[in-house]
Amino acid sequence: MDLYEYQARDLFEKYEVPVLAGIIADTPEEAKAAAEKLGGVVVVKAQVKTGGRGKAGGVKVAKNPDEAFEAAQAILGLDIKGHVVKRVMVAAGARIAKEFYFSVLLDRANRSYLSLSSVEGGMEIEELAVERPEALARIEVDPLEGISPEKALEIAKAAKFDDELAPKVADVFVKLFNVYKGEDATLVEVNPLIQSEDGDIIALDGKVSLDENAGFRHPEHEELEDKDAADPLEAKAKQHDLNYVKLDGQVGIIGNGAGLVMSTLDVVAYAGESHGGVKPANFLDIGGGASATVMAAGLDVILGDAQVKSVFVNVFGGITSCVAVAEGIVKALEILGDAATKPLVVRLDGNQVEEGRQILAAANHPLVTLAAGMDEGADKAAELANA
Repeated sequence: MDLYEYQARDLFEKYEVPVLAGIIADTPEEAKAAAEKLGGVVVVKAQVKTGGRGKAGGVKVAKNPDEAFEAAQAILGLDIKGHVVKRVMVAAGARIAKEFYFSVLLDRANRSYLSLSSVEGGMEIEELAVERPEALARIEVDPLEGISPEKALEIAKAAKFDDELAPKVADVFVKLFNVYKGEDATLVEVNPLIQSEDGDIIALDGKVSLDENAGFRHPEHEELEDKDAADPLEAKAKQHDLNYVKLDGQVGIIGNGAGLVMSTLDVVAYAGESHGGVKPANFLDIGGGASATVMAAGLDVILGDAQVKSVFVNVFGGITSCVAVAEGIVKALEILGDAATKPLVVRLDGNQVEEGRQILAAANHPLVTLAAGMDEGADKAAELANA
């Protein structure tokens, strides 16, 4: 779960990371009141979960409350890379002397953590990594040891902070890692981390991603979720503990196992090139057990997508036999009743495949078409979606 900037700021403050005061506002009037409360120069910042806010006009400096009102009026409702701004944060201004970059993230490839840091912050870090990789220090962090004061100093030195600055930023690195560890995050990023004209090190802008798999340890994280912004289909799938991601296509996909579903997406996309360019509409992994209840929940989510024109159920029976899967599909269609209105192409393979196919053939449901293989099933589903 990605957090908004104001939520990251609040977490930083909880762990004693130096931050500036900030107040959220949903209307220009609230922004003006926030500016009056903070006093002095403020910055009005769009709260969206994407980068490039400044370039898109989503960050504006206001010298007084009236300017804060005008800035919020201009920013609220702004579309930034497909994200419509519904809230701003009015933050206290800072006199910036220098800008830096720091992040700690999960390095899945090496089964470790990775810190990235640079004495050059404020710009797109992706550009810096490509154009001047030597300016970005990459230091592995042992998950068991974390970032100790000694490790933080090593990171600062690798990032070419001078002898005066290194101890100051190292102290903040330790606190930022405490956020990462304490909140079970997969990413904690500050860009920019600044040195003010007074010499203070301040986290000016933060980005935090939380590991939802650790949610059971953090019931308070549920309050951080923006349910209004969530896709309604993804929200429904989450209620049923389904691994679902909505995509922009016309063929609904159901499979058991992430690897099989990913392969199915590729095969459907390829088949769609011959049928009007139709594409997969979603990723949906029902896992190892395809009970009637699970299958019904999956079909209910997919059929609720107005873009979906057909559904491809691609299941390999392993521990769960194809008999159980076939019975689940038949029962699911009974449960859904009139809600099931779109054609289903079903491909079964693996454990008890012949028996499973016989069950579906005997049910003779008008919406169900049996396919012998994955390629055949994908082609048929794409054809039906384009019909």
